[in-house]
Amino acid sequence: MDKDTLFAMRHSLAHIMAAAVKRLWPEVKLGVGPVVEHGFYYDIDLGETKISEEDFPKIEATMREIIAENQDFVRSDKSIDEAIDWASQSNQPYKTELLNDLKRAGTTVAKDLDVEELGLDSGDGSKVESVSFYTNGDFTDLCRGPHLANTSEVGAFKLMRVAGAYWRGKETNPQMQRLYGVAFATREELDQYLAMLEEAKKRDHRKLGRELDLFVVSELVGAGLPMFTPRGTVLREELSRYSNELRERYGFQKVWTPHITKHELYKKSGHWDKFGEELFLVKSQETSDQFVMKPMNCPHHTRIYSSQSRSYRDLPVRYLETTTDYRDEKSGELGGLSRVRALTQDDSHVFCRHDQIETEIENLLTAAGDLYRTVAMKLRVRLSYRDDSDAYLGDVSLWESAQTQLKNAVEKAGLEFFEQTGEAAFYGPKIDFMATDAIGREHQVATVQLDFVQPERFELEYSAEGGQIERPVMIHSALLGSIERFLSVFIEHTAGRFPIWCAPEQLRIIKVKDDPTIDAFAEQVVDLAKEYGVRATLDDSNNSVGKKIRNAEVWKVPYSVVVGEKEATSGQLPLRVRADLAVEGRSDAEFEPEQLVKSIANESRSRVAKSSL
Repeated sequence: MDKDTLFAMRHSLAHIMAAAVKRLWPEVKLGVGPVVEHGFYYDIDLGETKISEEDFPKIEATMREIIAENQDFVRSDKSIDEAIDWASQSNQPYKTELLNDLKRAGTTVAKDLDVEELGLDSGDGSKVESVSFYTNGDFTDLCRGPHLANTSEVGAFKLMRVAGAYWRGKETNPQMQRLYGVAFATREELDQYLAMLEEAKKRDHRKLGRELDLFVVSELVGAGLPMFTPRGTVLREELSRYSNELRERYGFQKVWTPHITKHELYKKSGHWDKFGEELFLVKSQETSDQFVMKPMNCPHHTRIYSSQSRSYRDLPVRYLETTTDYRDEKSGELGGLSRVRALTQDDSHVFCRHDQIETEIENLLTAAGDLYRTVAMKLRVRLSYRDDSDAYLGDVSLWESAQTQLKNAVEKAGLEFFEQTGEAAFYGPKIDFMATDAIGREHQVATVQLDFVQPERFELEYSAEGGQIERPVMIHSALLGSIERFLSVFIEHTAGRFPIWCAPEQLRIIKVKDDPTIDAFAEQVVDLAKEYGVRATLDDSNNSVGKKIRNAEVWKVPYSVVVGEKEATSGQLPLRVRADLAVEGRSDAEFEPEQLVKSIANESRSRVAKSSL
């Protein structure tokens, strides 16, 4: 099924669901019902009546009744006044409000997301004179479409959940019930999607974070401020180290900047006007200065660049800083590591000449490709451009030049890409890397951003070959992005079965029993592991050997060895390899302690995907 038909199908099902709810609860007040990824939703108001998942079977049954009635979707048009009269007589106050706003404000009301989703704006800036409706059976709804021709043409669907939602997204408005459904062209596709959701539940990074002791969240510390345990800290530091290594290959040097700054810095950069509501404010008790917790690092890096005179021979100047930034995200949007208030970015900035842009972007594209191949995630690229709104800074001609150069670099690199307007940063276009995880979900991860605006606002300069003063170009990039958000993706991608190189625990030594000879041999293995930089632990608990082995599997430890009298006497260790790391056809082997830990250390340094032991 093509994209447009799939959209029309899901849109039609939103109307069918609303019609079913109205058939079951005639007093329902309807909001809006747009298409979303994989399905649709409809906002409804039933007063004191609350819908739960127990109601889903009867709603779905009623939807199937409507589908079986082979109702045509019939479009009609009304003047704006006729539409308002219809909404009033139908006792639909939310529709009445939308239509009155539309009449009063013309297309300016189209800035409201709900109205855009309804498609009520004229599209050309002129005053709206009429609106369209769609009728199927005895149900009529305000809508621009598109829809299928008949209810019988819809595919497979399932209602998924119900959640609270403020009318038009404003907390001062009434709270409605948002009823979600998913829909696909065939039952097979729906079943595949539902199976993926079940697998996603098992892989939920919040669940695995608790089970594998990776991070914790405390109410006393605050929402969106996760803390990492020793195991979780190993994971994030190994990933950060790899990101740094990749960038250092291309001449990036580490810098450090403080976590608070005077708000004037962000006024000059433009971030204060654009993101002022997201800034944490800090009040000094010693001075009248207004400080903020830094939400990003690029303005600081411009200050380091401008701290000395630069010649064209000095460029490019490349800085990297893996540091924590702070953003006052809305509490309702926080969740696990996906959305946090303290986010650590593997941030980097290049200050270069125009003739160096292509090479610098190529280097960053290569580094990103290397990283995501290592973590076994397929990449494609979104070229994020500006739209025609006034949300962006800088001359339009510079934007067009920047967008063209980014596209040329991506095409030269042979990367799969798509283009999307309206997704650019306020200072420049972006290359956003989209990574596909093990169960087929796509996530935005790394980014490369070209910026002509910040150098202008901060009056950055260098002396050109002819002696004239010119502005450098600034390239922003991050390979992991927010490390916390990347970890939420990576934990779920691996299901907690981390590669050897970044596993919090690489080797577990399991003692059969307490015995002086066994104790000495096991401790020798642990000491050797430490000597070679292998992360090893000793399980000398009172549990049975079988339970100790199961515990190593539950903790998803890559390698484990059982040490008893035989091993202590022979000096040979029988290696157990985690199933996903084992190479098919390779038989179990025994190793001398130093041989084993040395081999694990080599695998870790090489960042292998499969065991070579």
